[in-house]
Amino acid sequence: MKTPPFRADHVGSLLRTPEVKENRLKWKKGEITADELRAIEDKAIAETVRKLESTGMRSITDGEFRRDYFHLDFLKELAGVSVTGGIDANPNAKVAEDNFKPPVLSVTGKLKHVNDIQVTDFNYLKSVVTQTPKVSIPSPTMIHFRGGRKSIDIESYPDMDEFFHDLSVAYREEIAHLYQAGLRYLQLDDTNLAYLCDPKMRAAAVERGEDPNELPRTYAALINSVIDDRPDDLTVGIHLCRGNYRSTWFAEGGYEPVAEVLFNEINVDAYFLEYDDERSGDFAPLRFVPKNKQVVLGIISSKVRTLEDIDDLAKRIDEAAQYMPLDNLSVSPQCGFSSTHHGNDLTHDDQWRKLELVTNTAIKVWGTP
Repeated sequence: MKTPPFRADHVGSLLRTPEVKENRLKWKKGEITADELRAIEDKAIAETVRKLESTGMRSITDGEFRRDYFHLDFLKELAGVSVTGGIDANPNAKVAEDNFKPPVLSVTGKLKHVNDIQVTDFNYLKSVVTQTPKVSIPSPTMIHFRGGRKSIDIESYPDMDEFFHDLSVAYREEIAHLYQAGLRYLQLDDTNLAYLCDPKMRAAAVERGEDPNELPRTYAALINSVIDDRPDDLTVGIHLCRGNYRSTWFAEGGYEPVAEVLFNEINVDAYFLEYDDERSGDFAPLRFVPKNKQVVLGIISSKVRTLEDIDDLAKRIDEAAQYMPLDNLSVSPQCGFSSTHHGNDLTHDDQWRKLELVTNTAIKVWGTP
């Protein structure tokens, strides 16, 4: 495939190198400057890019080495956003030993894009890749779902239409500036549409006064308002995640409750879907995918060390192809390897073996990565 997503792709985050982890902590303690930390990150990103490209991957990220969390570092840069507390997970969830819960985002003032958030990082990534640079940013829905209407300041936004309008404008400005810098492959990371597949999470939404059947349409309209007038050569994908903190998770449930809206009312080009275990259900919801869209099957786990069997992966891809054309499918890990700076419970060697398996699986099934 000449344009993204590629047959072998990945979600974006990678295990931080020991040097990045150690020096980011030093920076937080005030022991080194931001410029010193950035120089260390630059070196680690350049080395990681070379290694990622050596696996045969054509979609290249900076591993999100400059972030603590896949979403907070971006969202907190928008004027009007505050970060507090933690949401309630599915009670059956595999919670980490430190009882971490995803933070709640609140809107405490007027939303506004006040400075470019990812452009400088993208410019560096672009300077060190030979393949296609990709930037992943949190979906705009992340500001709404976890707190609902109660998390949005009533004085700033008595009218929710105005809230969604301002949120859309802020995102459009960031994406426009990334495009002007040369970005042609963007991914939106969205936990909320996947959380709406979980009966417990749907019940919690009702308790917050939201309609879980209507929310997917509300979010589709929001995402479309951000991307609908994008240039023809900007590919936009969306990744659905049920939680990915130190190999744990927060939600479960197949895509059926959101499938029709997800695949037919959100105007992205591609979907990165978790399919690494039974938590994500079967492939039947793929029957709703229209012929002009791609699905990247996340059937290789970034949570466990065990390396999947390539023949089993090929069989699963064939199973998925019973519901949509094989030519519209690709393969990837189900999520990133390090959605937070902590990283999942794998070694760096485990991670690279998994990424090599992604490209080898693509070559086995389609003849090309």
